[in-house]
Amino acid sequence: MTVMCQTADQIITQLVNKINLVTDYSVTANIKADIPLIRVLPVNASIYFKQKDKFKVVSKGIAILPKQGFTDVSSFLSKKGTYVTVDGGIVTLNDLKTHLLTVIPTVENSDIVLAKLWVDTKRTVIVKTDLTTRGSGSVTIDYLYGTQVAFGLPDKITFTVDVKKFKMPKSVSADINNSGKNKKDDPKKSKVGTITITLSNYLVNKGISDEVFKKKD
Repeated sequence: MTVMCQTADQIITQLVNKINLVTDYSVTANIKADIPLIRVLPVNASIYFKQKDKFKVVSKGIAILPKQGFTDVSSFLSKKGTYVTVDGGIVTLNDLKTHLLTVIPTVENSDIVLAKLWVDTKRTVIVKTDLTTRGSGSVTIDYLYGTQVAFGLPDKITFTVDVKKFKMPKSVSADINNSGKNKKDDPKKSKVGTITITLSNYLVNKGISDEVFKKKD
């Protein structure tokens, strides 16, 4: 079967099958945030995931880590029958031929309102996502793959977010609000922030205890 004759449903099924290859993983993350009006230092964190929806970040610093790129999209796609897919055909993205899919939820309680996916069908991975969400506004996610492409796990993720709508940690949100009180809104000032996450030292399908995900007192 060639790339050109794959249907949208077939591509989604292949993506979900790849998602299901991963029962759990842990990984080291270096997180760098470039957010207007605030200064956030780079931070290292440990990330833990376990099917179906267990996700935890452990860090000594303030970790601005959007869940959309790690669990939300995968969880959304895995719930077949709760969305419809519109085929956008072949689109070249940074010299890479991708298949563009627009995914629209059919349930009222979905935080994702609209998802555009650029899929590398040769490797069965999403290389870019444009999300419209109820809770965090618009989020664009770019993925780079390397060591764990066989599991569909990226080595680098770059988020571009709407700072005013994106849910920040409380301490960071306070900094933004305080900065806003002391400065007049500058129409030329960027309202867009980027969060770059570099991932290394993956341990995939090695088994993670449920105790890891319990909240500590």
